[in-house]
Amino acid sequence: MSTSDGYRVGVVGGDGIGPEVVAEGMKVLDAIGANLDVTPFDLGGSRYLQDGTILPDETIEEWRSLDAIYLGAVGHPDITPGVIERGLLLKMRFDLDLYINLRPFIAPGHDFVVVRENTEGPYVGEGGVLRKGTEFEVATQGSVNTHMGVERCLRYAFELATTRRNHVTMVHKTNVLSFAGDLWARTFEEVAADYPGVETAYNHVDAACIYFVQDPGRYDVVVTDNLFGDILTDLGGAVSGGIGLASSANLNPARTGPSMFEPVHGSAPDIAGTGKANPLAAILSAAMMLEFLGEKEMADRVTKATYEVRDHVEGKSTSDIGDAVAARLA
Repeated sequence: MSTSDGYRVGVVGGDGIGPEVVAEGMKVLDAIGANLDVTPFDLGGSRYLQDGTILPDETIEEWRSLDAIYLGAVGHPDITPGVIERGLLLKMRFDLDLYINLRPFIAPGHDFVVVRENTEGPYVGEGGVLRKGTEFEVATQGSVNTHMGVERCLRYAFELATTRRNHVTMVHKTNVLSFAGDLWARTFEEVAADYPGVETAYNHVDAACIYFVQDPGRYDVVVTDNLFGDILTDLGGAVSGGIGLASSANLNPARTGPSMFEPVHGSAPDIAGTGKANPLAAILSAAMMLEFLGEKEMADRVTKATYEVRDHVEGKSTSDIGDAVAARLA
């Protein structure tokens, strides 16, 4: 969908430190010479407090003509937690079919990625409440898994492994989740048969939590469901340099619409405007966007510059850190 004016990218700064870290990401994209046709969108908690807007259907339709969306962070302390997250982030995932959540983890001794199924599981909202507010209240929350959704996620993971070290580990809890786990296990074997050159392994999710901390170097590509992926990727960030380096991509591999790229951290309203936010996760997310757009050489240069800077951010402002990365790209 790119034009002669460049790749069409929507930018959502969002709330709190979101606009600050996105500004540094855009600074780096400019320094590397990325050819982008940028359209800003005013969305997030602050916009919701102004006029009740979260994510209109007409904005979704406008986004369908974009190549990518670059997002900072959303969330406002004056809004009930979950309102913006469900109305904006989850709506984007479902309406734009961003069925892969991809998070890389690089640190001394390990370099692995987690492929998280992004549009099924408990997040679809199946369930309900009976007799709410009484001592007999019953709450249910089901995990929705389809063969189609599981299969396309697993196939993406195997394809990715062929470009890396040819190893895929599936993580689930098949010994307890006997229905969803069985679907994942059987489909994993089906897809693996199409990739004889890729080695496979399986971990229960509790074991994977231990290995993430004690032996993360065992992993190349990890693939898992939506809820386990949500938890494991936060742990992965903690063992790989902290939340300040945690980048992510929400991908539509079929490219029937744009994919979205964002740092994992929240809006951190307590430090907004202080210059204390670390923009490296946002910059790494911008690098992931470049790679998905087909600009791998640029992406590799941005990633390399970011990791060169990461051990020298102590005491530096948000803008200073962005300047340091940009300077390595001149």
